[in-house]
Amino acid sequence: MSEYVSQNGIQIAQQLFDFVNERALPRTGVDGAKFWAGFADLLGTFSPRNAELLAKREKLQTQIDAWHVDHKGQPIDQAEYQVFLKDIGYLVEEPGSFSITTENVDPEIATMAGPQLVVPSLNDRFVLNAANARWGSLYDAFYGTDALDAPPAKPGGYDPERGSHVIKAAKAFLDEAFPLSTGSWTDYTGGDPDLAEPSQLVGRNGPSLLLKHNGLHVEVVIDPAHPTGKDDPAHIADVLMEAALTTIIDMEDSVAAVDAEDKTLAYSNWLGLMRGDLDASFEKGGKTVERKANPDRDYVDLDGKPFTLPGRSLMFVRNVGHLMTNPAVLLADGSEAPEGLLDGVFTSLIAMHDIKGLGDLRNSRAGSIYIVKPKMHGPEECAFTNDLFDAVEDLLGLDRNTIKVGVMDEERRTSANLAACIHAVKDRVVFINTGFLDRTGDEIHTSMQAGAMLAKGDIKKSDWITAYEQRNVAIGLACGMSGKAQIGKGMWAAPDMMADMMEQKIGHPKTGANTAWVPSPTAATLHAIHYHRVNVFDRQKEVAGEGIAPLEKLLTIPLADGHNWSDEEIEHELDNNAQGILGYVVRWIDQGIGCSKVPDINDVGLMEDRATLRISSQHMANWRLHGVCSVEQVDAALLRMAAKVDGQNEGDPLYRPMAPNPDESLAFQAARDLVFKGVEQPSGYTEPLLHAYRQKLKADG
Repeated sequence: MSEYVSQNGIQIAQQLFDFVNERALPRTGVDGAKFWAGFADLLGTFSPRNAELLAKREKLQTQIDAWHVDHKGQPIDQAEYQVFLKDIGYLVEEPGSFSITTENVDPEIATMAGPQLVVPSLNDRFVLNAANARWGSLYDAFYGTDALDAPPAKPGGYDPERGSHVIKAAKAFLDEAFPLSTGSWTDYTGGDPDLAEPSQLVGRNGPSLLLKHNGLHVEVVIDPAHPTGKDDPAHIADVLMEAALTTIIDMEDSVAAVDAEDKTLAYSNWLGLMRGDLDASFEKGGKTVERKANPDRDYVDLDGKPFTLPGRSLMFVRNVGHLMTNPAVLLADGSEAPEGLLDGVFTSLIAMHDIKGLGDLRNSRAGSIYIVKPKMHGPEECAFTNDLFDAVEDLLGLDRNTIKVGVMDEERRTSANLAACIHAVKDRVVFINTGFLDRTGDEIHTSMQAGAMLAKGDIKKSDWITAYEQRNVAIGLACGMSGKAQIGKGMWAAPDMMADMMEQKIGHPKTGANTAWVPSPTAATLHAIHYHRVNVFDRQKEVAGEGIAPLEKLLTIPLADGHNWSDEEIEHELDNNAQGILGYVVRWIDQGIGCSKVPDINDVGLMEDRATLRISSQHMANWRLHGVCSVEQVDAALLRMAAKVDGQNEGDPLYRPMAPNPDESLAFQAARDLVFKGVEQPSGYTEPLLHAYRQKLKADG
């Protein structure tokens, strides 16, 4: 239990209070006494509004549930359905034609196209890896993954045969993106390369060559002393790709932050990133490895004039949404403060260290603070965030719209009213991004009473997803986001399957999206190749003329419509869902791991977070509600999969088995609750149950 300090009628956990006073406030120019008084006032103003918005979510859901119950057994008439959604305020009038007016946006967001990492804020090593993923070795990425179509490396150190395939593939990339006027990079023996497009050579780092294509830099490292370079005809030692242009430091879906201790750690890591002095040490191969943020990179142009390129990814911070509260701060009535309000204030205060140049390194050269805001339902909630950021700017003495917002388009009411959502934040929006996993969870929950849903694999092929992904880009472009903001796409969830990623993920830039999520720095390096193959901004001009998919398709519910599954099909679907739920939840509850590579039912490592958990738990709840399966079948699946998950984790000394005594396993009980209490969970979110169980485990020691 935290000790609290009373300030201006609210209570702040001692460790958070000390962190803010001793580390976050100094040198920002923000007076401590005025800050705490203003913070209390902000909470007093915005907490009731926050509660009202959540109450509206519940009211709308109740009305939608009732409509589906009234229409049970009838085909859904889209015209009637949309009239109903408009009548209750779920659908709003589209705004007239407009263009966003956001200013002071860094080029990585506005005018460049490339990969984006999302990384949990609680792990200092991971956030540093992500920040440093602005540049990545193509040689390493090919050598260590299945992206290279060649025999695997032989054990016992460097394999020259594998290396030769790596070099061949990297030079094939150079031939593709930076063709020579004659011949191939395999024939290049040094000196000034005779490029087909000479303007692609933009600088040097000693003998190394700096090239540029589609806005992205590539450094051809020339080093005759390097083990690889010494045997190369041109002494090419590596090909460095400008890769993760941007990174989201995540305080939401990928972390298990349930109290003041967790929040203070997240804020501390964010401060270290904003000041450039975060470091991490860890054991690797019997040695202690230290990691810190990379410096910027120095070059000279062709006239010999020095210039610098950023050495780190440009960082956003993802705040939590409007739903959750946190005991790190208590309101005047003793209740927990809305966590999104805490994040908005504290992450912005910390980011002042960057925009005021108080640390060793810089993040935003344009002087902006970039906050991703997830899980907003509709334009009213976007407007609430806009007002909140106004208030935070006033509290901290920042110019209006210093704080920029990235809108996650991952809830059904937001995707159905996307233009109105963008309009509500049009002066500070820098990002919209599809989150199809959470969007699927909300699709199931919103229409929970409409009937049984398709199997999960079939939902992925349904009309609404196609419409959702298309509308996101088309509406973003219609609102003038090209050249001013990011339009993003979702995660490649299988970090070990890079060959498949290279084949499939080029689809994201082809949609006209100028960023897409990747699960690792290596994946960022490889995905960068796609942005050399696709000129996204040219593609945006084409997409802008293709129109917007109709709302009717977006609102088509993925119902099974009387499909009769066999017993074997039902058992397989339940097992698949149960294994995913348990594999993720057991790490979340027992170890506080909010995102990790979790083996799926086929032992393939997948990046799991609360979005995937939301789908699986809501899907099982839906099938149970509509009698596709029984309580007994769900319980049997959970018990079968508990044993499987135990086996998958037997090498983890911190793991607590579930199957031997499920009644004593908090993780198993949490998983079971997520299914059997899934219908009544607000918007189908998993956080309330996860937080409650994690807090219980921490309290019990």
